[in-house]
This record gives sequence, structure tokens and C-alpha cells, in this order.
Amino acid sequence: MGPSMFDIRQLFHKETLKDDAVAGVVLGVESVPDGLAGGLLAGVNPIFGLYAYMYGTFTGGLLTSSSFMAVQATGAMAIVVADVGAVHGEGSEKALFMLSIMTGAVMLIAGLLKMGSILRFVSNAVMVGFINAVGINIVLGQLDNFTGYESSGANRVARAFNTLFHLGQAHWPTIAVGVVTILLIVVFERTKLGPLGMVAAIVVGSGIAFALGPDIAILDNIADVPRALPFITMPDFASIPTLIIPAFSLAFIGLVQGAGISANFPNADGTYPEASKDFIGQGGANVVAGLFQGMPVGGSMSASSLVKNAGAKSRMALLIAGAVMAVVILALGSVVGYIAMPALAGLLMIVGYRTVKPNDIVSVWKTGKVQAAVMSVTFVLTMLIALQYAVLVGIGISMILYIIKQSNQIVIKRRVFDDAGNTREIDAPDEIGSDEVVVLQPYGSLFFASAPVFEEEIPNVTDATHNSVVILRLRGRSDLGTTFMDVLFRYAEALRRADSKLVLVSGSERVHEQLAVTRVTSVVGEQNIYMSGEWVGKTLDQAYRDARAWVEERKSSDG
Repeated sequence: MGPSMFDIRQLFHKETLKDDAVAGVVLGVESVPDGLAGGLLAGVNPIFGLYAYMYGTFTGGLLTSSSFMAVQATGAMAIVVADVGAVHGEGSEKALFMLSIMTGAVMLIAGLLKMGSILRFVSNAVMVGFINAVGINIVLGQLDNFTGYESSGANRVARAFNTLFHLGQAHWPTIAVGVVTILLIVVFERTKLGPLGMVAAIVVGSGIAFALGPDIAILDNIADVPRALPFITMPDFASIPTLIIPAFSLAFIGLVQGAGISANFPNADGTYPEASKDFIGQGGANVVAGLFQGMPVGGSMSASSLVKNAGAKSRMALLIAGAVMAVVILALGSVVGYIAMPALAGLLMIVGYRTVKPNDIVSVWKTGKVQAAVMSVTFVLTMLIALQYAVLVGIGISMILYIIKQSNQIVIKRRVFDDAGNTREIDAPDEIGSDEVVVLQPYGSLFFASAPVFEEEIPNVTDATHNSVVILRLRGRSDLGTTFMDVLFRYAEALRRADSKLVLVSGSERVHEQLAVTRVTSVVGEQNIYMSGEWVGKTLDQAYRDARAWVEERKSSDG
């Protein structure tokens, strides 16, 4: 897991401290307007976004396996929070903090159970559809702050059209501040300011807003920015039932994004972080953020890239970044309140625009009709329904797609032996003939959904089948469900009626137990079930010789 809170002395390295300090200051300063924007995007008090950035970055820096994972409130997670009704409205702050703690609890459980591998079951098509829709939602969700017009509608798309049809009621000085801020961000980032160009653009944009007059909304109009760090706040335990689904959705998004960081940012020693341990780090960061008035957080790819590109050499950069945010709150809290809302909206629009990846969309679209359809459905649902439900639907689509794909990848080959002991594989025959031994090797998953495909592919038992043996090699299969066992039972019965038999070769005690429980052993016969050992092919050779002897004996008897 890396250095813990109790090994904090291991974090200090004189040779890297300077580089980590520079990277930490860059990330910390840039995270102040970014954190406020995250809270704004979530539709909550922006200061809760800043607190989440501060505590999430610091705690994540201590607990994650990754040395460079910045745990902050990501755009996708903020959009989900914006759709959770229970955390909005008068007196709902404690429900927001409870949501952070519950999200952290789900992440912690996933990490402790080492469930990092489950993320591979989420198809790329689903994630591309979801992330690109989130990018567009970020842009559309800021139109009110960008235009000064308060729109109405069932979702962000409807509210965007409402704004478009009422542009005459927009506040043009507000729009001017937003447009100027966007242009300044693009220009400043190309100068020596680099990532700090975003901060400079927010400052200049807010200065222009101040010059244009009091009609342009500023942060102080919607939230008080205290010059003090928050104390522990007890969450709203009564809100737990209504927050279960959002907590799972947020945890899933945070873990998926964090897994991308784990896979793309090796630690300073060249080793790659462990996903399950990063789950624990993100979970701990969420619990701490919730206790100290922060919204849910997760691994942020953009912030992680920023701190790494700024020269970070160790996780100390993340701790310094958290400390820098604390200093800004204590020293400049009253100044932060003058940040113009359209300037923050412009910042978020830049973030949303950069979240959309047309190349990824084209790549998935060209992969195949099924992938394109899955991406399209996920995209549309994410645009139209609450995101916590869209996330779960996306997970469901991924699982269904995985099952369909795996169930249709069954291939059955026939193994043929020559007199020299060589083995070759050919296509399995369509039918089982007379007086022959057919050795079959299935490839692919044999779980319940693929059982009908296996039954369709296996050679048919016909009126011409007589005095033959089918050897089915199941070595490497550690678990076969009852659906597959039913297929074996029917096939063994069909062979027995044709004066033939089925022989099974398996190396798993578990499979042998399942064969007995499902009565397959009773129809196949205990003597026709071979337990393979560590020598590959030896048991199959024995089963083949026994089968040949059985066929020859029956032929002689018939003769």
C-alpha cells in the first residue's frame, strides 16, 4: 500500500523534496479554482468541492498504492452528485457528507475483498459512451452560470434548449466574462504559466467581472467562504437508504477512473500500483472527506497527469498539494469569495470539452455493430436519465455483452493420434459413427449460458451410431454448472441408447463431485471417469487405449 500514516518519515527524501515541492504547489494552487468548480458542477456549495480536493488529495497521497494518484472530485462523479436529489436543498449538507462516507465504504470493501479484477468486465464501449456523455453534460450543466439565465427542464438537454430559446433574456456581460475566461485559459496554458494559466485566467476573468459591476454573480452570492478549516461534522444517518444506489454508482466510477491511473502511472521504483490497494486508498479518502464536509472523490486522471508532468518524484507532492490548499483557504478565504461564477463556468466548459474524445467514439463505432449499439445506448441514457441509474444500466449492459460474447465462443476440436504417438487437432465431426473412438477437446467458457451452444456443436448421435466411445477432455475446468451437467447427462443417455458410451477426463475434484451430485456419474459410470494428474496427456492416452480395447472387444462380440 505504500507508506502509511505511521511510516510518514519514509516520505521525506532530500534528493526529491525540491521537485515534489514545486509539483505540489502547482497542483495545490490549480486545485483551488478546480475544487470550487467541482462543487459548482455537483450543484452543492462550492466550498464542499474545495474541502473534498484538499482532504482527498492529502489522504489519498498517504493511503493509495499509487505514488501519483490525485484523489479529487472528478467531473463524472460531480455530475452524478448533481443528479442525487437527497443532497440538494435546504439542510441537505449532512446527506452529502453521508454520501461521501458511503461511497468510501463501498470502495474500502471492494479493496479489502481484492475486487480489482471485476473492472475488466466493463466493456470499453460502455465507458466511451458514458464518459463522452458526461463531457457534454458538464458543458450543458454550466449554461445557466455562463449566460446568467435560469433555465427549466427535466434534464440538462431540455434545459439547454430552454436556454437557446430564451437567449434574449441572457445577461450579456456575464457571457462576456465566461467567453474571455475560456480564451484566456487557452492562451495562458500555452505560455510559461502552463497549468497555472487556468488559475491566472480565473483571476483575470473575475477582475473583469468586478469592473463590469455587481450584476455578475460571484461565489460569495451563493456560498460563504470561511477563512478556517472545517471540523468533523456528523453525517445524516437517516439518509442512508436513499443514498445506497448513488454510493455504488459513485464508487464504481471512481474505481474505474482510478484503475486507469494505476495502469498508466508506474511508481518511482518502476513497479505498477495494485488496483485493490488503490481502492482502499480512495475509500479512506472519501471517508475522511465526508467527515470534514467534502463531497465524494476518486482518482483524477487530469490531476494525476498534472502533478506527474510538473515534476513530482514521490507521493510527497500530493501531501504538499493538500497543504497548499489549506494555506489558501486560511490566508485567502475572503478573496476566494470574489471569484466570478461565469469564470468558473468557463473553466468547467473547457473541462467538459476536453472530456469528449471523438477518436474513441470513431474507434468503437468501427469495431462492430454490437459495440456501436452498446456505446450509443449508454450515451443516450446518460444524457437523458439520472446518472446514478445510467451507471448501473451501463454495468448491466457490460455484463450482458460479456455473457453473450463468452457463450458464443465455444469451439470443439477432435484430437487424432497416429501410430508414432503424435497428436493433431481437426474439426469435430458432425455425427458419431460406428466402431470409433472420438476424442473431443472443447475451448471457451462452459458456464450456463454457453451450455446450449456446446450442445449444438457437439457431434450428433444418430441411427448410424453404434459401438463407439466419445472421450470428452475437461482438464483445466474447475467448476461446471448444473446447466452444463444436464447437457452431459442427455448426451451420455443418447450414447448409451446407441450401444456406445461417454468417457470423461478431468483433473478437478470439484468437477467429480458435481458429476456425482447431478447423476451424470450414474449414467456415465464411475469406471468411465478418469482423474488426470500432473502429467499432461498421460491420462488421456490411457483413456484412449481403454476405449480402443472396449470397441475392439465389442466388435469381436458382435462378430
